[in-house]
Amino acid sequence: MKTKTSKKRKGNPLIIAFLFMLLLSLAYASVAYSQDPLSYKSYTGKILDSKSRKPIVFANVVLKGTNIGTVTNADGEFLIKVPADRNVEELEITHIGYWSTTIELAELKENGKEIMLVSSAIPIEEVTVSYGDPEELLLRAIENIPENYSAEPVMLKAFYRETIKQNRNYVVVAEAVLDIYKAGYKKISGTDRTRIYKGRKSQDVKKMDTVIVKLQGGPFISLMLDIAKHPGEILSEDYMGMYNYTYGGMTSVQDRQSMIIKFEPKEYIQDPIYEGKIFLDTENLAIIGIDFNLDEDKVSEVTELFIKRKPTSMKVDIESANYLTKYRMHEGTWYLSYVRSELDFRCRWKKKLFSSKYELMSEMAVTDVEKENVRKFKYSESSRVSDVLTEQVSQFEDSDFWGNDNIIKPDESIEEAIEKLSRRLKRRM
Repeated sequence: MKTKTSKKRKGNPLIIAFLFMLLLSLAYASVAYSQDPLSYKSYTGKILDSKSRKPIVFANVVLKGTNIGTVTNADGEFLIKVPADRNVEELEITHIGYWSTTIELAELKENGKEIMLVSSAIPIEEVTVSYGDPEELLLRAIENIPENYSAEPVMLKAFYRETIKQNRNYVVVAEAVLDIYKAGYKKISGTDRTRIYKGRKSQDVKKMDTVIVKLQGGPFISLMLDIAKHPGEILSEDYMGMYNYTYGGMTSVQDRQSMIIKFEPKEYIQDPIYEGKIFLDTENLAIIGIDFNLDEDKVSEVTELFIKRKPTSMKVDIESANYLTKYRMHEGTWYLSYVRSELDFRCRWKKKLFSSKYELMSEMAVTDVEKENVRKFKYSESSRVSDVLTEQVSQFEDSDFWGNDNIIKPDESIEEAIEKLSRRLKRRM
């Protein structure tokens, strides 16, 4: 009989994809940024499933032939800006599980256009017959990482957003455009760096009762969710023996066949680890996506790993922790495309009956990749795991704040939250 396995945790950034502090006071620090406006034209649209007509969330929307792009929001909508100096006529839209589609920019009228994607699911039987053991395939995928991803450093431009809800109401929305130095994948865990180019926030501290929730290290930790660079507790050889792997069918990404490998903890594992799906390109075994969460049966056991600081008289219960990482291929090389983290938890003061529920979300979409003029900026300029974005950026004010920078279009609920929070702030000034 197998013995029970337990590994001592050391605060791996992968499992601490959210560090938050529960405080009784809050200090503000703001940084303002300016940008010379460039000429550009904006286009909007909405991506839907061709059969159900439901919005397709987090689909990649890219100016064809370039690395400029964004992703759709929770309503399936996108906003993309085309620089005047780029002669681009088409958009390419891709998403895991759907055939890609191309649409002319001229078809996107002022009020946008509904664009349908067709599902590309393939029965699981075809995978089981064609391919061998799923764990062996993952080991080969790990070996192929230096060949499938950029061997040399590149510069990324990315849009980052984090939100905090208290009892279903937004109390914090913070956004930033990031510069990212992405080290090559020749060496796993190469040193990446990110810094804030410009950012803004809108928050209602007063509404958070006597507790202030801060999200710590968001931009820095988003890079740690690059599983191909930071295998963490999922693809590290020390941890792979803790999972069962099974086939989950086949699908397509960018019109390339990919297989789905499901993983879950073995029954005898005591530690709270992960379960989810890994997407592999069938041709070169590139890891092109991973959708995973902390084991739902044991997520409550990791509360102390997420909390940086809290009042001693407060009890915190983690309810769920979900993560998503996606990659996109350009000219034969895969690049980080999108990462997202979601954390739900409850806070309750001891000896009090009622509790408050909080929902934390962070997402980062890579909007451009630059292979030339790559420069590793100074460590002193870089974001750190201890940074709190809301203490580094200024309040929402300018309606054209982002200028020509591509962003993730806010969904309707976030837009409403920004307006409400901004109005409250003005009333207090």
